[in-house]
Amino acid sequence: MKRNKLALTLAGLMLAPASAVFAQSTAPAQTSNPPPQDQAKQLQTITVTGSAIPRIDVETPSPVTVITATQISRSGLTTLSDVVRSISADNSGSIPNAFANGFAAGSSGVALRGLTVNSTLVLVDGHRLASYPVADDGERSFVDLNSIPLAAVERIEVLKDGASSLYGADAIAGVVNIIMRPSFKGVMGTVDLGTSQHGGGFTRKATLLAGGGDLDKDRYNAYMSVQYQKDNSIRTSQRGFPFNTGDLSSLGGPGLGGPAARNGGPNGAIRPNTPGSLWQPLMPCTTGPQITDDTGSYCRFDGVNKFGTLQPAMEQGGVSGRFTVKLNDTTKAYMDASFMEAKTWAPGGPRPIQTSTPNNTNNITLPVGNPSNPFAVPARISYNFGDIPSGFNYNNHAARIIGDVSGQVADWNYEAALVLNHSWLNTTQYGFISYTALLDAVAKGSYNFANPGSNSSAVRSALAPGYSKTSTSDMDTLDLSASRTLWDMAGGPMGIALGAQFRHEAQNDPTLNPNFEFQGLGNAQTKGSREVSGAYVEFDMPLLQQLEVDASGRFDHYTDAGNNFSPKVGFKYKPFDWVALRGTYSKGFRAPAFAENGSSSTQGFVTYTPPPAFQALHNGSPYVTIPYALSEFTTANKNIKPEKSKSFTFGVVFQPTSWLNASFDYYNIKKSNLIVQADTAAALANYYAGLPQPPGVTVTPDLPDPDHPNAQPRPSELIGSYLNAQQLKTTGMDVDLQAHFDFNNNIHYITELTGTQIFQWSLTLADGTKQSYVGTQGPYNLSSGAGTPRSRGSWANTLEYGPLTVTGTLYYTSGYREIAADVGVNGLFDGDCLTTTPAGTNFPASCKVGAFYDFDLTGSYMINDNFTVTASVMNLFDRKAPFDPANYAGAGANYNPTWSQAGVVGRFYNLGVKVKF
Repeated sequence: MKRNKLALTLAGLMLAPASAVFAQSTAPAQTSNPPPQDQAKQLQTITVTGSAIPRIDVETPSPVTVITATQISRSGLTTLSDVVRSISADNSGSIPNAFANGFAAGSSGVALRGLTVNSTLVLVDGHRLASYPVADDGERSFVDLNSIPLAAVERIEVLKDGASSLYGADAIAGVVNIIMRPSFKGVMGTVDLGTSQHGGGFTRKATLLAGGGDLDKDRYNAYMSVQYQKDNSIRTSQRGFPFNTGDLSSLGGPGLGGPAARNGGPNGAIRPNTPGSLWQPLMPCTTGPQITDDTGSYCRFDGVNKFGTLQPAMEQGGVSGRFTVKLNDTTKAYMDASFMEAKTWAPGGPRPIQTSTPNNTNNITLPVGNPSNPFAVPARISYNFGDIPSGFNYNNHAARIIGDVSGQVADWNYEAALVLNHSWLNTTQYGFISYTALLDAVAKGSYNFANPGSNSSAVRSALAPGYSKTSTSDMDTLDLSASRTLWDMAGGPMGIALGAQFRHEAQNDPTLNPNFEFQGLGNAQTKGSREVSGAYVEFDMPLLQQLEVDASGRFDHYTDAGNNFSPKVGFKYKPFDWVALRGTYSKGFRAPAFAENGSSSTQGFVTYTPPPAFQALHNGSPYVTIPYALSEFTTANKNIKPEKSKSFTFGVVFQPTSWLNASFDYYNIKKSNLIVQADTAAALANYYAGLPQPPGVTVTPDLPDPDHPNAQPRPSELIGSYLNAQQLKTTGMDVDLQAHFDFNNNIHYITELTGTQIFQWSLTLADGTKQSYVGTQGPYNLSSGAGTPRSRGSWANTLEYGPLTVTGTLYYTSGYREIAADVGVNGLFDGDCLTTTPAGTNFPASCKVGAFYDFDLTGSYMINDNFTVTASVMNLFDRKAPFDPANYAGAGANYNPTWSQAGVVGRFYNLGVKVKF
């Protein structure tokens, strides 16, 4: 990553964007001498992300970080998702591809400043994209990074500042602007193969980029890019302890538990439905030794080991192309089209007969006469349908087409662009048990629990018929912009930019569980559409040679969310040629997503363990000590208001020499009117204390504990609606350092360090309660429960020696406390860990999850002008992921895939070849 310094030699490649704009970066360079007149004239066509006015000095008042195609290649990262999510400012709410059991499985999203994926605006060439057809947690709309082709990317620009004054909604935390090549001549292809040292994850990738035509000579250029990548899955059974098991008893933690967790697969547990009876195996144990405790005997079965997936199998591919014509000396037009498809396979474990939602089957019994009931009385049964495979298949498609015209009329530079985006996601679930079919099978005895191998495929299909749906998302935009200089000021010409945007947005995500037919499956559905119109103006005022002030504002009208005005002002002051002070103040907003104000509802699950005091009331029975799925059901609110933000930044940029560039930027963001679900922490606390719930909130109790039927039941479902009820504040510091050195014998060395330190990340609830999350695993109810690490950073070092290039990159994410304020009486309310031992003590005892760092080594050797060999060893030192038993995104495998996926993949080898003509 480099600070946003433009090389003059690349300036002519820029095309003015439509609604807000982008910059180009290579080696850092600040000059105290004015550029030649012809060069200055060329630089006037350059615009920078976060500003709509062409400028010569591209260091704007806002901090912008650039990742070039060269840096992407040197990193060894092979997907756009991995590249963007490696940004140090990406934090709480980030969505990794490995989170294959979430609402938005099959996707990947970036969350700058930890403000979740719906507060970071992702653009391509300055234009908006359609959101992923399914919202994260059934609530947050975001752009899927897997839907953007990487093969034709020229650079990625990250504006780490509020930008609603130009871009409108969703740019509260910043903007990720992915810029495609404006033109290409020749043929370039790559082929790469990779595999993990520990097994699984074999990957193959190929890209092709071909184009021809010279805009100046031929008055046209056309190119096409094609890419394909397929990654095999990594199973939990292919890794070592503790990432391959759900049994942590050897560490003093939870074991495989009672009948609901131990029977698994084909081994069930059964007991007569009479007082004092004990559980006993439904059939002889074949999956492990028999376990006996005071409630009975069970067959040991580790479902995490047998069925868990650490990395889902994925297949991605697509094609994109651009045709550009030069109509005259001042006018260009281009058409750009792309199609991407991403498939994800996410198999799961066998579905249990006991679930709490949508119908409670925890006390289901086999009647007398059922072939699987050997008793003369009805019998309770605990069972997992091990003979019926379960899971999800996702197939997402993203189609996009742009028509763009830019030119000059009189003293105005103008651009007009029509952008059409359409995404559709095919989702198929299989293996989930139909409630009505289950009751019928139990009553009629059609399914043999004692000998599942005798069940016919027709019987299994009747119990788990499967279901498919197609979800869609649309974003159609007309962007208009114009800019010019007005008059000379003391520091140079004053600039103005005007723009307008008209959008049509729509989303239709039908439920995957119609009529609540399937047990243990969430029931989210979203439908909505709206029209959006906006207009902005920006002034750039060089008041002095050393002082520049930039002011902008945008007005937006939403047919469903009303009006909003977002202003912004920034300054840059250069007391010396080698140092610059900069700062901004802005207001932003996020319009409610269709999941929050449309015809929508969401049912999701979090892994939950009741607090120790509640466990004591049940004498530590498995009913309360084994983590279970707590349902959260939320309905849309048509009266919900947009989220608002106020933010400011202040930074300093140093370049005391030509080989060193450094910047330090402080940020402070306050969000109000936060759109949130019902306060689960307060709801659970009220439930345990026997207090009434606030209006609109309901806690549904589970069926009684079979071993302690008179004790208070555990909660099974929380029901509420979205509301504007909280405020959020986060502060922190970004650091960017870059230095480059030239030595004898044609040796060139580059070192680049980027890092983000969060000082504060806290919520203020409606009642004034303040919850701090920085350095903890909260917000736990957010997305994958990944937490808010205090520090993230990377340090890349590149050595170039003739045809040889070697890069080593160190990535670091700090550890965190395994607590979360939003999980009620756990977390900060009493200092307890999110996971506990069977005795109710903290697990792990330190209540901490360690930091994770790994080192990637990549290299390339140019055999000649046409052939280059590439190789990399990712996670060179084979660092293991920190132990995290509370995270629920990692297939129950006791690690956090958001921050430490490389730690379960392990040492990974890649070998490739690049051909260019």
